[in-house]
Amino acid sequence: MVKQVLLLAVAVLFSATAAFAGPSDDVKKTVDEVVRIVASKEMKQNEQKRRQALKKTISQVFDYSEMAKRSLGKHWNQRTPDEKKRFAELFATLLENSYAGKIESYNNEKIVYLKELIDGDHAEVKSKVVTAKRDEFTLDYRMLNRSGKWMAYDVVIEGVSLVSNYRTQFNKIISNGGYAQLVKKLETKSDELKAP
Repeated sequence: MVKQVLLLAVAVLFSATAAFAGPSDDVKKTVDEVVRIVASKEMKQNEQKRRQALKKTISQVFDYSEMAKRSLGKHWNQRTPDEKKRFAELFATLLENSYAGKIESYNNEKIVYLKELIDGDHAEVKSKVVTAKRDEFTLDYRMLNRSGKWMAYDVVIEGVSLVSNYRTQFNKIISNGGYAQLVKKLETKSDELKAP
């Protein structure tokens, strides 16, 4: 009986902890898994397996659809549901590969979580990365609460928003060559990234 009560207490404690997990916890869990993958000797010997594991892990914290929507800005509402879906897929491929590529150059940098700011369903996790040479740069995650799970919709590196940066680029391409030109560029980039 004591054992059952103890198990029940642990289960309640675990579920309470999970229920109150904040955005920093979701980011930290994902970052810890990414670091584990990158540091794994087994993964270092199999680039394709490592890249797949990184993409899967990253997708657990990035809300690609929301990022795609915000990156397309005013042009999003003009798209059909099929166009939105295709754009989100292309954008996810672009982000997964560029983010994974940067992560693979990880070299024992230290990630320090400074604070989290929560305002309803929105939050920001502020962190910094400290290199082996003691250089530091800020890395902040802007997040939305999606049914109890915090998902990143933007990453701000040294004060520069990833989403705003893409929005500026995408807007320029659309203004000069139209939406079809942007899709063509993203498809070409996606094919390049998928090539061995």
